[in-house]
Amino acid sequence: MAKGAKPRVKVPKTAAAGDVVTIKTLISHKMESGQRKDKEGNLVPRSIINRFTCEFNGKSVIDVTLEPAISTNPYVEFDAKVDEAGDFKFTWYDDDGSVYDTTKSIAIG
Repeated sequence: MAKGAKPRVKVPKTAAAGDVVTIKTLISHKMESGQRKDKEGNLVPRSIINRFTCEFNGKSVIDVTLEPAISTNPYVEFDAKVDEAGDFKFTWYDDDGSVYDTTKSIAIG
């Protein structure tokens, strides 16, 4: 994983079939807009997480485009309906081409 970007995700361990669960995500990332100048007056290159996606068992749950005005360490919270046990796959896409992902499982119980 490049330059300290670190994803964190909170998914319930279990849910009843048909439940709607709340999912919380955060990725540690500096998020440079490309508009700030360094000490020498040069523009600091843009480096943001520009897209976030989540899939559940291979099906899209959320697909978000993030713009330069997004804050440092972007936090995304959303709800998802869970009809079966499976895996949530979370993916963050960086301007520099880096891709960060993590997977969390949920059981039906």
